[in-house]
Amino acid sequence: MLNDNAILVLGAGQLGMAVLRHLAAHADRAAGVSLSVLLRPSTVASTDTAKQQDLADLNALGVHIVAGDLAAQSSDELAATFSRFHTVISCTGFVGGPGVQRKIARAALDAGVKRFVPWQFGVDYDVIGRGSPQDLFDEQLDVRDMLRAQPNTEWIIVSTGMFTSFLFEPAFGVVDLAANTVNALGSWDTAVTLTTADDIGHLTAEILFTEPRIANRAVYVAGDTVTYREVADALDRVRGVKVHRHESTVLELKRQLAADPENALRKYRAVFAEGRGVAWDKAQTFNAQRGIAVCGLDQWLRDHLPAPDQGRRS
Repeated sequence: MLNDNAILVLGAGQLGMAVLRHLAAHADRAAGVSLSVLLRPSTVASTDTAKQQDLADLNALGVHIVAGDLAAQSSDELAATFSRFHTVISCTGFVGGPGVQRKIARAALDAGVKRFVPWQFGVDYDVIGRGSPQDLFDEQLDVRDMLRAQPNTEWIIVSTGMFTSFLFEPAFGVVDLAANTVNALGSWDTAVTLTTADDIGHLTAEILFTEPRIANRAVYVAGDTVTYREVADALDRVRGVKVHRHESTVLELKRQLAADPENALRKYRAVFAEGRGVAWDKAQTFNAQRGIAVCGLDQWLRDHLPAPDQGRRS
């Protein structure tokens, strides 16, 4: 039987846990709200210490565990699970592979879910359009088309830009702290919007509980919007060491992708280098308009980087 105050979060990774923590704070203040999370049976049964700690943390938050497998189960099987919930929030990422986002959306619609937040925590796929270097983005547009074509399930898309931490993953190829290098994607004036996972969790919870009710639209949030030049300048400032600077043009990055067309990171680099749909004015965001404090780039650097070594020289 449907519980009108039941919320199901799909996945308990970095974003899923952040969303659940902030939803739990709202649930403490709102009568009758219940929280559940969908986890793979193997995760629920795992003896891994880290996974056991996650399960303990979820229990402490009062989150119920629902066993399910988004990749292995059919759309009908997922719909049977989703039908018990008023709201479904997908925090799964792209790990399930091609087709999984469409399957989750189909299941949510078939289940008669009243409110659905798809995995669209990222760039503005409408602006990027179809046929971009990252082919997974076309499926995100398929999901938007599915949601817009029906009148029964309310949906909210939370556009966040890039997760701040991802910018500092050496494999992504922008910031390499070990090599003291920043590589601008496209140009030094190309901009990117950044938001931390914790802020995304906080703002998603605020968006869901805000009044008047938000429905059937994309909501933009941002921790910061910066150019790659500003990223390099911030590193210089916070670390007290001049970084080496390199610029990768769109043409260069597309050539690299053509040489290895299945390389997911090269796809992402080419998309962000084009600079379209990956950045927006922070002043126009949900958090700025409501005066909600978020973590900007300088604050993130101060929180996550070691104190400057005054003995170093570039």
